[in-house]
Amino acid sequence: MINKNMTVGEVLRSCADEALESVVKVFNDMGMHCLFCPHSTAESIEQAAMVHGNDADELVEKLNAVYKAK
Repeated sequence: MINKNMTVGEVLRSCADEALESVVKVFNDMGMHCLFCPHSTAESIEQAAMVHGNDADELVEKLNAVYKAK
């Protein structure tokens, strides 16, 4: 399960190959396109969501839905 304290990099590294495309789509759909920038290794989901004007709980919910589906 994903939580808002995880970094974007942790989420990307932890997902199975078959889920990666769907996880990236969730981030992109929420306007978060810099998934592989240096900040993604240090910035939590909560921090990244805030910077991009998104609700962290909504983002986590969407990411976990993708994880459960794969």
